[in-house]
Amino acid sequence: MTLKTIICGGLASGILTAASLQAAEDKNFNYHVDRFADIEVLRYEVPGFNDLSLDQKKMVYYLSQAAQAGRDIIWDQNGAYNLKLRKALEKIYSNYDGDRNDPQFRAFEKYLKQVWFGNGIHHHYSNDKFIPEFSREFFRDQLQKNCQGCASGKCSDMMALLEQIVFDPDFMPKKVNQDSSVDVVKSSAVNMYDGNLTQEEVEAYYAAIKDPSDPTPISYGLNARMAKKDGKIVEEVYHLNGLYGPAIAKIIYWLDLAKGVAENDAQKEYITSLIDYYITGDLRLFDQYSIQWAEDTKSDVDFVNGFIESYNDPLGMTGSWESYVNFKNRDASARTETISSNAQWFEDHSPIDPKFRKPNVKGVSAKVINAVQLAGDAYPACAIGINLPNADWIRAQHGSKSVTLENITEAYAMASIGNGFNEEFVIDKPTAKMMDEYLYITDMLHTDLHECLGHASGQLLPGTDPDALKEHGSTLEEARADLFALYYLADPKLLELGILDNPKAYQAEYYKYMLNGLMTQLNRIEPGKDVEEAHMRNRQLIAAWALEKGKKDKVVELVSKNGKTFVKINDYAKLRDLFGQLLKEIQRIKSEGDYEAGRQLVETYGVKVDPKLHKQVLDRYAKLDIPPYRGFVNPVLVPQFNDKGEIIDIRLDYTESYPEQMLRLSRDFSTL
Repeated sequence: MTLKTIICGGLASGILTAASLQAAEDKNFNYHVDRFADIEVLRYEVPGFNDLSLDQKKMVYYLSQAAQAGRDIIWDQNGAYNLKLRKALEKIYSNYDGDRNDPQFRAFEKYLKQVWFGNGIHHHYSNDKFIPEFSREFFRDQLQKNCQGCASGKCSDMMALLEQIVFDPDFMPKKVNQDSSVDVVKSSAVNMYDGNLTQEEVEAYYAAIKDPSDPTPISYGLNARMAKKDGKIVEEVYHLNGLYGPAIAKIIYWLDLAKGVAENDAQKEYITSLIDYYITGDLRLFDQYSIQWAEDTKSDVDFVNGFIESYNDPLGMTGSWESYVNFKNRDASARTETISSNAQWFEDHSPIDPKFRKPNVKGVSAKVINAVQLAGDAYPACAIGINLPNADWIRAQHGSKSVTLENITEAYAMASIGNGFNEEFVIDKPTAKMMDEYLYITDMLHTDLHECLGHASGQLLPGTDPDALKEHGSTLEEARADLFALYYLADPKLLELGILDNPKAYQAEYYKYMLNGLMTQLNRIEPGKDVEEAHMRNRQLIAAWALEKGKKDKVVELVSKNGKTFVKINDYAKLRDLFGQLLKEIQRIKSEGDYEAGRQLVETYGVKVDPKLHKQVLDRYAKLDIPPYRGFVNPVLVPQFNDKGEIIDIRLDYTESYPEQMLRLSRDFSTL
């Protein structure tokens, strides 16, 4: 199960309020860093950092070092050969003494930047393997120049392997395969499963050790690689004396320093629990840490550090390593605190079967944060919202913590000003005007409701396996949270709470969502490909289902104007009803663990692409030159020391380039 929101459409496409446009014009901050392939790299500003106390700055610094210390873990999780290839590519890049404007080197540089961005050889979103545009001969020649053992022939096997990794399209072609018609374990390139294992063997292993009567189950497989040794299936657990031990040792070192400047005893206690978990690999200790972390609503500085989200596991169990370091934006948090304080009302009025509602919503907290450091699977591409812990029983019994990353959202938005998206894809000027006025706030509210209430809503029936939806679990969970947010965006309760001031404001988000789900997100897919990524499947599932179910009443239509296709919404109220109906069904699927019904929903509505519409979208985007994907470089935290070697301040440096940052991280944080 995976609980995060990825930026898409809307803000990423450049739709802003007039006030935000003016704010952007008044800024001198340069968000743009680099552009290559289908990616733009941005930087984000960290307002309020200088207002933190010295101890808070120290904690942010120590947590940021802990975040980067785990970098090699995600690279290895994403593929068994990623670290070897990264080392070779970076050595070639750093030592290259030819013309750096040579087309072969420029193509090599582009490939390296893609690999950096994907934390490995596969695209971070499509999961497809990157295709090099430089020649085998160029690569082979550069490998020979940079391998000290080549003269003695010691490098021949490794060179052949690296060449196969880069150039063979059939070798490890897909990072994560979610096609239920094949063995998703054997056909996925992620290094979370031994290559000798089958999906049937893995599922049988966990079925044998799970206790369906346990009301507080651990997150089975969250911190382990599955392997077969001497014919026996075993878990290779990630911990200090196990798999990834050298990286985990560095993480522990920096977490221990952070504990020394914790803001309060509660924070010190859960950092201690996290360290104990890293030492032992005991998932009960991870649950203890998760509960303590979720219940801490008083600390300003906060972080996520660990094996968290399971998008990269084809079975949705093993967590990819990631970290966020942040602090609370107190002014902006008033909105999310209002929403979270009314969580029980929203749960009680949800359009789902009452037996799937939580009778007592506990501990739902929400805040708006400013990110300071992104790492692991949260870097360079990252989420704009997070809801944790992931375990259903913890959320039911102890609550959850939701955050919206304000400065990340702002960076996406400000970098998109004036890109022509509205003029090309929005059906008419009145709709565009509505979106100019209300999309920024309703998009933020959608994230708030998705994270704070959507993921935290509903409950499993007793005995339902949290992993029952298998490869479709992530897509359905994201759809459930999105639908919850969409349904309540149109509710008068938001006006009553003073969060919105116009009963029709929600229509801006509805239009953006349907436009994105039916059309504009197709810009992220290569011709002839299916929709693969869980968030994209979720959005298409919702939009395509609503389009079909509302066809009789023409609730939503795809119409043609001057040879171009546009989304037209004729009845926003009925569209809300459709969202409620689909939410009801997906909650049932999750609560009962109905794999087959979930599979049919995803594969019927969320996977296949209309090739004609796809081509049209690609052609229209090509005129705009808008990058489909964006991510970030981090600001560099620079400690200032006195004569005694004591830290007296931490400053932020925003000048580091994308290659400089990637090479520095490899130099300073290579642990595996």
